[in-house]
Amino acid sequence: MINFRVAAKSFIVNDKNELLLLKRRSNDVMKPGMWEIPGGRLEPGEDPHIGVIRETKEEAGIDIDVKQIMDVRHFVRSDDQTITMLVFLCKALSNEVVLSEEHTKFKWVSMLEAREQITDFFHRTIDTYENLDMKKLL
Repeated sequence: MINFRVAAKSFIVNDKNELLLLKRRSNDVMKPGMWEIPGGRLEPGEDPHIGVIRETKEEAGIDIDVKQIMDVRHFVRSDDQTITMLVFLCKALSNEVVLSEEHTKFKWVSMLEAREQITDFFHRTIDTYENLDMKKLL
């Protein structure tokens, strides 16, 4: 039997064209201390739009307006779980972030700084945002 889950991430951009990044806690089982965008695995059968809103609210305490899907990625985690990840372009409805215990820090950064902070895995998503001029959708 394949251990499979769907995940949803929110590529949240504010009015200054800055991306929200969260830092995972240092004792996290998966990728401790890594900077990432909010989101996570969905509940079985959960609607991805509802799930990305829920995950974002749980992790960052922020409300978002989900605009459109930006990317779909398939990979196998280090624990052999197969993931299909949906990345959604989202507009921040406020800049007041309240972190859950899963993360220790947050920051709003330019797309250039985001490339320096997050893993190469998400560089393709930043490229999509910039190359397709997705800022106009916000």
